[in-house]
Parts: sequence; C-alpha cells; structure tokens
Amino acid sequence: MARYPLSLPNQLKQDAETLAASQGISFNQFVLWAVAEKVGDLRSQVSDPAFPRITYRRGASGHPRPVLRGTNLRVQTIAVASTHWGLSPGQIADDYGVNQSQVEEALRFYEAHRAEINAHIAAEEVLEPADV
Repeated sequence: MARYPLSLPNQLKQDAETLAASQGISFNQFVLWAVAEKVGDLRSQVSDPAFPRITYRRGASGHPRPVLRGTNLRVQTIAVASTHWGLSPGQIADDYGVNQSQVEEALRFYEAHRAEINAHIAAEEVLEPADV
C-alpha cells in the first residue's frame, strides 16, 4: 500500500474525524473509503445524480451495490427494514446511526430503483440457509 502525506484544512479534518468515529472506523479508513468511493463514482458513472447521498460500492461479490454515501450501509438493508420489518425512517436512522434524511433519501432511491434493489435482496435470500 502506498503512503501519501495529506494536508487538510483543520475544520475538514475535525469533521472527517468526527464522522469516522460515528461510523466506528479509524480516520485513515474513513479517508480510504472516501477516496475509493469517489474514484468508483468517477469510473463507473452509475450513481444517480437525483440522489446525492447514495453512491455505489463494490462488495465482496465484486458487484456494485448502492450504499449511503460515507457509510457502508446498503440501501437494500434500509429497504428491508422498512418494507419487511415495518420500521419507520426514524427507527431505521436510530438503529443504524444515520440521519433520518439519509434514510428517507435511501427509501426514495429504492422506489426509483426498485427492480435493481429487489434483485439484490432476492439474490441474498437464495444464499441464506433455511431454518432447520
């Protein structure tokens, strides 16, 4: 891994450290995720400009999945919490440590991209072991 000295304005660094801590990750991991997310956005051009808080991140499968920008929280997780578990946006925000406005945007994204998200949900349901 390459090392790179980074100079940030004090307030930006403080804000990034606070956000990293709220996500339970190190500042270095936060910077790595932020750069990876931006590079991925620019390379793939799959993000929907109508939803600025949603981006795509490649998971272990190698396939891009929509997530809340700056987090690793997938839109499909929020959709399941809302549609299958009946949680309100406020409850989801509290449970996952994000803002309610982020959850609301994720749910609007789900409505606009329902077929894509439902396909991700269905693919994971196939992989889940049956109850014994």
